[in-house]
Amino acid sequence: MFATAAPERRVALAGALTLLLLALAAWPGSARALLPPPESPEAWLVTYGPGEVYWQRFGHNAIWLREPGGLDHTFNFGFFDFEQENFLLRFVQGRMLYFAAAIPADREMALYAQEGREIRVQRLDLSTEAYARLRAHLVRHVRPENREYLYDYYRDNCSTRVRDALDLALDGALGRSFLGRPAAQDFRAHTRRSTESDYDYHLGLVTALGLPVDRPIDRWAEMFLPAVLADAVAEMGQGGATGGALVTEDRVLLPARTGPPPALPGRTWPRQLLLALVLVALGATAARFLRPAVADGLAFAWIAIAGTLGLGLALVWAFTDHVMAYPNLNLLLLNPLWLLALIPSLRRLAAGLLLAGGIGALVAAAWPGGQYLADTLALFLPLNLAAAWRLRSRPGNAPPAAAPAAPGAGGR
Repeated sequence: MFATAAPERRVALAGALTLLLLALAAWPGSARALLPPPESPEAWLVTYGPGEVYWQRFGHNAIWLREPGGLDHTFNFGFFDFEQENFLLRFVQGRMLYFAAAIPADREMALYAQEGREIRVQRLDLSTEAYARLRAHLVRHVRPENREYLYDYYRDNCSTRVRDALDLALDGALGRSFLGRPAAQDFRAHTRRSTESDYDYHLGLVTALGLPVDRPIDRWAEMFLPAVLADAVAEMGQGGATGGALVTEDRVLLPARTGPPPALPGRTWPRQLLLALVLVALGATAARFLRPAVADGLAFAWIAIAGTLGLGLALVWAFTDHVMAYPNLNLLLLNPLWLLALIPSLRRLAAGLLLAGGIGALVAAAWPGGQYLADTLALFLPLNLAAAWRLRSRPGNAPPAAAPAAPGAGGR
């Protein structure tokens, strides 16, 4: 949104730049003030910590090039444009276009400072040839004809683009150091720990993401997270221009206003189970003290919600490029077949399918190396069982029998 824009977007661009300038004025320090002027070209890896908004939970990063009397820009691969053609359709299809941009370092860092996010910078010991390769690669990729790319949340995002640029500059040394080395955590674990403080966001992701995010990955793939990439380059004891460590200076320009995410994902399924039990108790109370139709309505409302969510999961699997969302075993708990319960003659069949799906989900959750289902099982299984019991106890297959007429009553 801050790169060169089409004429019709200049007003929005001007507003965004104004906000950046205001943020810069509010920042007590600047990149120029905190670091001495460069005597020769410098390349820094910049890592921005997680923010308070849900889409900031994974952090961000960029490459900062500093040259005497020349470049002082961060090269950032994390931009997208709401006004791009078919934006909403691309988002739904999993074909979002992101783009790269070069931003004056003070402006970009001021924005992150205003958000209270940590700014960590690492100076890289690059040879003249390595710096030239990195510079040429970055400049080429911010040009309008080259800047756009198909975004993938895990395999091709803002951080993996920075990783690949550094690997190119280092003539493949980064890949040789980390390709094939087991990761500390898989995509699922990193996603869970990064988002568990946001209830809705966390639940949505653990529901929508399928089996691929549970598969083992290596350190190279784990660098989809900016913080992991920063730690990886800091680990490289060789790779610098002089044969020593790649990182010659590692400092925090601005501490975070909020704490970092936990190092490991926590146990979040108890809060899901508590919510489910509360909802089931409310339904049982309605069935006992209110009209039975109220309890029936609650059961059918959940079935309609679960079936519709299951239809959404199935459509994502069948018709989109969200490859990390399929196969998805949450279809055992949220299934479009549940909607059969809305047909009176098929309610017993739907109840059986609800029970079978629950059994299948329990087996899948216990299967070694399978998909993580603890949160969705804790929340959805009690609701499904309660709905199945209601369907079987009041199947609605036939209308209630008419009461016998009183003696002598009736028409003529």
